[in-house]
Amino acid sequence: MNHRSDDEPQLVAHLRSWVGSWPPPPSGPALTVVGNPACGRAGWDGQVHPAAGVLRADGRGVLGVPPAKAEVLVSGDVNQVLDRVPAALGLVGGVYRGVFRWTTSPAPTSDLLPAGEWLPVSDPRVPQWLRPFGGQVLVALQDDVYVAGVGLKEHDDHARELAVVTTEAARGQGLARRLVAQAARRVVDEGRVATYLHAPDNEASARVADAAGFVDRGWQVLGFLPTPTPTSPTPATPHLSH
Repeated sequence: MNHRSDDEPQLVAHLRSWVGSWPPPPSGPALTVVGNPACGRAGWDGQVHPAAGVLRADGRGVLGVPPAKAEVLVSGDVNQVLDRVPAALGLVGGVYRGVFRWTTSPAPTSDLLPAGEWLPVSDPRVPQWLRPFGGQVLVALQDDVYVAGVGLKEHDDHARELAVVTTEAARGQGLARRLVAQAARRVVDEGRVATYLHAPDNEASARVADAAGFVDRGWQVLGFLPTPTPTSPTPATPHLSH
């Protein structure tokens, strides 16, 4: 499995693009707030994600926000900064924390055989949740019907974030771990780092990540999820894998 250090060049390049700066300073406030133009532009799904951050296991990290908001949201203690995020962004909602994993050495085919096929999102067998990912998605079919799939979020040129969902009827067959490993191998073969996020209490997703070669290093992902209003569409979830 993956035991490389966190100075992996593609990971560093990805985090500098996605959160705005990396690594965090060795001293000073635990959470460094930086202005990141990417947080003000449409992201992988065509929506604006106004905050993106990563915390290492040592408690130090970086949070990127639109440049104008970085002047309001200053660096500091992690919890104190996160408590101020909604007001600083001028939005109603809350900060979520998830487990952040990455790999450049996914489980080999000898451990986890491929379980799906790559289909364009226009294929009628691709479910609605996978369509916003664009391009191709990895889908497991049974009797030519979707039962599980993986989408790749294209945050930048250096990484692809994997999101996996298995239908309830198909769970317990090992499909998710095989699909995640298969997708991660493609990402790494293309010269990128593969990332995988999941909720801290999602034990099933954690087991998938472990089996596919995504080591839990104690890192966290930080993001902002707006609260929907009666006149606005329901915001996209962070697609923490499940």
